[in-house]
Amino acid sequence: MIYISRQEHFNAAHKLYNPKWSEERNREVFGPCANANWHGHNFDLIVTVKGKPDPETGFVIDLKQLSTLIRTHVIEKVDHKNLNLDVPFMEGQMASTENLAIAFWKILAPEIEQISPARLHSIKLYETPRNFVEYLGE
Repeated sequence: MIYISRQEHFNAAHKLYNPKWSEERNREVFGPCANANWHGHNFDLIVTVKGKPDPETGFVIDLKQLSTLIRTHVIEKVDHKNLNLDVPFMEGQMASTENLAIAFWKILAPEIEQISPARLHSIKLYETPRNFVEYLGE
């Protein structure tokens, strides 16, 4: 099994805030991430696909096609957007990096299966250079 990854980048704003809680509780749990006027990140998304190389191309997946797929189905939907307000697939969810990674998986897994026999292995999403999540599916 070979694992191949593609990295993409986007910028987005969000707020971590639970409307069922008081302002004090939100500040206690989320700190400055609960700022009423939002805050932003320079996200890095790494999509890893696994499979066996095609005997004719040597590719697990064509990285140009994978990049186009990621940009079309994810990056264009979130780049320079407010994740809480502007992104339909995040509606009704806490706009945490964890939930965003899960949403990206749900979008990308079936799309990857349409273009290749390879399968999505992981979504790694960096919120900052030191804070990231990795999702390996259900």
